[in-house]
Amino acid sequence: MEIFLGFVLLSFNGYHIVIGTDDFYHDTFPNDFLWGVATSSYQIEGAWNEGGKSEHIWDRFSHDNNNWHNDTGDIACDSYHKYMEDIQLIRSLGASSTFVDFYRFSIAWTRIIPDPIAYRTGRNKSLNQPGVDYYNNVINELLKYNIKPLVTLYHWDLPQSLQEKIGGWNGSDIVDYYNDYADAAFKTFGDRVKHWITFNEPWVICWMGHGSAEYAPGIKEPSVTPYRCGHHIIKSHAKAYDTYKHRYKTTQKGIVGITMNSDTMHPKNESNQEHIDAAERGQQFMLGWFAHPIYKDGDYPKVMKDNIGDRLPKFTPQEIALNKGSFDFFGLNHYTTVLVEPAKKEFGFPGDLRLQLSRDPSWTGSGSYWLKVVPWGFRDMLNWIKKEYNNPKVIITENGITDNNGTTNDPHRIYYYRQYINQLLKAIKQDGCNVFGYTAWCLLDTFEWNRGFHEKFGLHSTDFSDPARPRTPKRSAAAYTEIVNQNGFPPVGTSTTASSSSSDVQNLIMLILLCVSFFCILNE
Repeated sequence: MEIFLGFVLLSFNGYHIVIGTDDFYHDTFPNDFLWGVATSSYQIEGAWNEGGKSEHIWDRFSHDNNNWHNDTGDIACDSYHKYMEDIQLIRSLGASSTFVDFYRFSIAWTRIIPDPIAYRTGRNKSLNQPGVDYYNNVINELLKYNIKPLVTLYHWDLPQSLQEKIGGWNGSDIVDYYNDYADAAFKTFGDRVKHWITFNEPWVICWMGHGSAEYAPGIKEPSVTPYRCGHHIIKSHAKAYDTYKHRYKTTQKGIVGITMNSDTMHPKNESNQEHIDAAERGQQFMLGWFAHPIYKDGDYPKVMKDNIGDRLPKFTPQEIALNKGSFDFFGLNHYTTVLVEPAKKEFGFPGDLRLQLSRDPSWTGSGSYWLKVVPWGFRDMLNWIKKEYNNPKVIITENGITDNNGTTNDPHRIYYYRQYINQLLKAIKQDGCNVFGYTAWCLLDTFEWNRGFHEKFGLHSTDFSDPARPRTPKRSAAAYTEIVNQNGFPPVGTSTTASSSSSDVQNLIMLILLCVSFFCILNE
């Protein structure tokens, strides 16, 4: 290890990590800032065929052995039976008077409407009562402890019957089926749920599910299908927002938004205009694809129209009007940054972007090949949103880091949270970004989609080898609790902070522990 002015260089077996040490910002978040933690239905619930639930596309995709070691979410964390224990874990993320403010979770469509075709045609207009009871129990238990439910309506688990009968997100009828479901959820739970997210990460749904076939439903048709999927999701979101606005908002007084994921697209050569243009193009294709119609002018970004041409579906004037402004907040999932340079155009998505993506070899890694630790990219992302969409109200709906061993001694995760949350604090206090909340991903080690149980994001370890699925707090749970309790990183000299030198020593120790942990991961 060598220490230079402003950064630490650590080298081990040919790997090099450069981490800054001199720009940690001490301040607190606004008094009304919200802190939370998140999960999603298929990743934690289990009980895949219990309580009247029907099959969804991730059940089918997993049972067809498409995941790491053929893992499935059939049991996952068994939260369907252990939700009260999980809510106690949420309560533990804070002192007795300062629990986290909210818990973000998703409803499984197939648990409350097992047969959406019968529901729509009127053959069976009843909701599945065991599923309704389960979510009522979760919501009521949260509210008992003054923890707000932040509910995601769709976190990738489409009813398999809709995939087979109408083509899923590739079929235009899906808009009405989704609205039936959203309306039922608003009506059933909206007296207590005041914060709704229509979709989680539509980019992932449409590219990884319908372009690359890495995720359910496993369709590999990159030329047209991802764009058609995205078109129907945007229309579904706008219609559901309109339904809430005109049927429920006056009485329920809730708010509705959508969560989009985006890496920060950074030019590989900051002085090369072609690289700068490529980074902007990448940002528009990843985030603007869904944000531009909702948060800007109701239609797709010009760069998408120019590059995709007739393969990009067109909105009608009425649809443009419905899309535009269909939000009360902007949900953002952010994990990492990529370097961008121009490339020759290829047909279909992602070739339409004309980009070459890479990662700086000096960036610290994680348990996922794609997730590098680049804290400054988080601040850049928030400032891009501020500029592009007129500084909307933003809530960070996911942010976190993986490992592969599930250790409870996780200094790399502590470092990640401290650095990324510190960049968020700078974006709010120094740049004026309008961010009102932050969500740590994830409460538990969960079923991590096509990576099965191999990649772990949790603040709590889950022992998947034990049928009881015991949970154990990691060191990062205590670290996140400290940030929540202090509402950030209080300035030096306040009662919660010892001294500048003490803080610097703590940060340096954390850097060293981070690198030891990282190198252990590399050599497993």
